[in-house]
Order: sequence, then C-alpha cells, then structure tokens
Amino acid sequence: MLGVIADDFTGASDIASFLVENGLRTVQMNGVPTQPLQDSVDAIVISLKSRSNPANEAIQQSLQALDWLKQNGCSQFYFKYCSTFDSTEKGNIGPVTDALLKALNDDFTVITPALPINGRTIFNGYLFVGDVLLNESGMRNHPITPMKDANLLRLMDSQAEGKTGLVAYADIIQGSEQVKARFAALKQQGCRYAVVDAVDNQQLAVLADAVADFKLVTGGSGLAAYMAARLSGGKKGDNAFTPTKGKTVVLSGSCSVMTNQQVENYQKKAPHLFLDVEQAINHPDYADKLYQWTMENLDSPLAPMIYATVPPEKLKAIQNEFGAERASQAIEQTFARLAEKLKNAGVTNFITAGGETSSIVVQQLGFSGFHIGKQIAPGVPWLKAVEEPIYLALKSGNFGKVDFFEFAQGMAV
Repeated sequence: MLGVIADDFTGASDIASFLVENGLRTVQMNGVPTQPLQDSVDAIVISLKSRSNPANEAIQQSLQALDWLKQNGCSQFYFKYCSTFDSTEKGNIGPVTDALLKALNDDFTVITPALPINGRTIFNGYLFVGDVLLNESGMRNHPITPMKDANLLRLMDSQAEGKTGLVAYADIIQGSEQVKARFAALKQQGCRYAVVDAVDNQQLAVLADAVADFKLVTGGSGLAAYMAARLSGGKKGDNAFTPTKGKTVVLSGSCSVMTNQQVENYQKKAPHLFLDVEQAINHPDYADKLYQWTMENLDSPLAPMIYATVPPEKLKAIQNEFGAERASQAIEQTFARLAEKLKNAGVTNFITAGGETSSIVVQQLGFSGFHIGKQIAPGVPWLKAVEEPIYLALKSGNFGKVDFFEFAQGMAV
C-alpha cells in the first residue's frame, strides 16, 4: 500500500483523485485516524492542515500520520504538497521532509511538485506556472505563502537541513537508469534532495520508475499519478459517482487569480454575498447573518455564494488594516461556523475554493474520511463523506476553469 501525507485538504483530494483514476483503490482520511482502517484498499491519503502552521506542529502532525500509515500496512510513503510549492523560508516543506526521512531511517528523496496538466512544470530547477516563473505568477501575492522565488533548489535549501541537487531535463529524457545514476552521483556529492525537471508527463513516467524503491517520495499529484499507474499495471479506476441533487452552497476563500475569475463569472449568474473581514472580526453573530441570507437564497437555480475572494490590491489593503493572520483566521472561522449551520439545516453539497477554507470547513463538519468520485477538473474530484451522504468539492485556488462553480453543480444527478 501507498501511504500519502497531504499538507492540506484540497491537496489530499487532488492526489486521491489521481490515484483512483489510475487504478488504486483509495480512501481519504480527515486527519490522523484513531482506529485501524477497516477497508481493503491500495492507497491511504491522510489530509492534514499543516501547510501554514508553525513548523514544529506540521512535523508533529506528519509524524503521527506516518506512524498510523505504517501500522496500517503501508510500505511506501508520499509527502504531498502543492504544485506551486506553497511555503516560506522557514517551512514547512523542508522541515517535514527532513523529519519523515529521519523517521524512516533514510537520507535521500526527490522534490517534484510538477503537474503539467495544470501548467506546473520544472526546467533547470525553476518552477513555472503556465508560461511564467512561479514568482511572476499570481502566487507572488498569496496571502499566507507568497512565493518570491521560482528556484526550487534555493527554496529547499533555505528551509531544510540538507543540500539540494538537480536532475536536469537532459538527464531525465535518457530514461530511468540515467536518473538513478544521477541520484547516486548527487548522494556522493552530499545532497539530501533532488529537484527533478519535468516539462510534460513523459518525464513523470520516467521518474515513477526511478523512485519505485524509494521509502519516501515528495511532490505534487503529477508524479503520484504515474506511480499509481505503475503499481496498478496501467489499470484505470472506476470513479464514476457524482453527487445527488440537493441543497448546495459555494464558499470561496481563495484569492488566487483563477478563483477571482471564477467568482467574477459566477456573480453574473447566481446570488452572492461578500464576507466582510471587519464584520467577521468585530461581530460574533456575523456567521448568523450570512446563514440567514444563504437560507433565503437556497432555492435559486444556482447555489448562493459567500465569498471572501478579492483581487491582490484589495487583499493587500485588508492585510494592512487588520493584519494578515488576524484577517485570515477571522475568515476561516466564519466559514467554519457558517458551514456547520448550513449542514444542520439540510445542505448536502458544499463547493469550496481555497486550501485554508476547505480545510477549516472539513474540520468543522467532522467527517472521518471520504470516498473519491468523478473529477470536476484535473485534481478536483467530488468527495462523499464516509458517514453520511454529504458531498464536497474542495478546490485549490488556481485549479479549474472559469465556470467551475456552475459546472460542478451540473454534475449532480
């Protein structure tokens, strides 16, 4: 079995969808379970909320996840982070990778966030988003993990204990044996991590062969898809379920470029209400007001949307006025209280945008795990809670097309 430790909930559903699509029976767990797994599966994905909290907390959560996965039969492990390498100079990708390697008594792994199907590619160690460098994309304005450098070697060296080397495009196109030889050379040079170039899926397929015997692999969902294909023998999975029609809401907290476009598009078609940060901070009953408005609009042809999504200049103004962390926490907590109220009122389908928003909503709703359904967009499947027929679509900020919110609702039967 493959055991996956994902640093947020959208990332967990992202990788789980690719594992299922490529033939692995997969279950996604909400946090570290307290009981052994009862199902017979090929892969387990544990979703944490460890991307932006203090590094020591992220390490503790990740090691707990690793211990549980080992106890439940996993023999290879995957640390999944965002395809835009969301982190700071202090972590958490580097510190968590170091802790996992130590716990597995290992000393080398790969760093490969590439996801070509969504425009995340690596060349000469630089991470691209579409046709621009990471630090020239909308990620430079991320409210929690602004990405100011596109060089993955520098990013990793700034936050990890070891040294990072490169497996360049010229090496990986020669095949897995050349990649393995490059790994051996980097280890002799004292490197602990290897950033591996990938400009399309062919390189990820080669890399999946090269890391077949690794105890720990780290990266985005792109490499995991090819590892799953290799493990399943190329079998395609049955992930055909879609949500049943029911009361639906859209909760958007992401301020990414794509989510701004998606929100703007959806505003033209559906009821929408802005989540005001000042109200969220200063008025304890603000979630009640949002709840009342949402309930009044639940019977609209398209689901009502509550959104905190704003363009970069407005986001900066909000952060300057209230403080970035204070504003973020107020928004998350408001979404959490609102989601709980809506579930209790009979809402069955939740569409959320943004890793932090999705994480806090899932935590508040309290489900232990999810079955993985049909993809709405690459890396964004419909999920069904294990305990009851509640469906969730957890979208990373920059994923999906401009009509994502409407398209997701149209899949319900």
